Amino acid sequence: MTQHPSTSPGTVLDSSQPVRRPRAELWIPFAVFGMFLCVWQLVVTVWSISPVLFPGPLEVGAALWKIRTDLFVAVCRTAFAAFCGLSISIVLGTLIAFAFSQSSAIRRAFYPYAVLLQTVPIIAIAPVVIVTLGRGFLSISLVASILSLFPIITSTTTGLLQVDASLLDLFRLNRATRLQTLLRLRVPSALPYLISGIRISSGSAIVGAIVGEFFVGSGTPGLGALIQRKSASLNMSELYATVFVSTLLGTFVFAGITALGEAILSRWFGMSLNERGR
Repeated sequence: MTQHPSTSPGTVLDSSQPVRRPRAELWIPFAVFGMFLCVWQLVVTVWSISPVLFPGPLEVGAALWKIRTDLFVAVCRTAFAAFCGLSISIVLGTLIAFAFSQSSAIRRAFYPYAVLLQTVPIIAIAPVVIVTLGRGFLSISLVASILSLFPIITSTTTGLLQVDASLLDLFRLNRATRLQTLLRLRVPSALPYLISGIRISSGSAIVGAIVGEFFVGSGTPGLGALIQRKSASLNMSELYATVFVSTLLGTFVFAGITALGEAILSRWFGMSLNERGR
């Protein structure tokens, strides 16, 4: 007989009985999505809406299977461009955050320009980058990098600055250098913030890659170019299928980075993403 920690002192539970944990966070989103598809198909069927104007889930699913090879190639191309852009953002954003955390003067002088970079519409940046660097893979990756840079800068800078004052005093007492304080105190404390920034930036990188491919042209084997071709041909079923796969790609990337970040933090640092903001 053991006392459950969440119950009152007078409440006793049998330790042999397993504690059931709710799994609502796993099945409720799928249930809602299934209900959405049912309502969607019902509306299309009852009102006899033409697939040319508004295809139902069945038509979209059939179109997805029909162009599955093109979608696979496009997903690989877009995912690789987004990965390259995100990698650039992680390296550059982390270095910028290091500089911001070490000097308030640098932070006051250059942080407004980081904010300015986020406020400029990507639809305005993409043509400039593509005209300057040409219609190639480098331009697409750079657009993805620009769009995904700001969350990493802000999240990492916040994590580097939110350090326990008593620990800072302890490092100063032991005459630790700036580099030692940065690597041994600030960086481990900022890891949950950095990974949270990468999670946000991963979706932005995919959006940036798709936008870049859209401006590069329909000849590029990516999701953006495929969306452009299907839109021009007014093939709504295949257009919806391409948009659905694009959304699915972003969801999987976000979930994958979340799982990887949790594994790294818990195994090597004994931390969790939930510690962010505590």
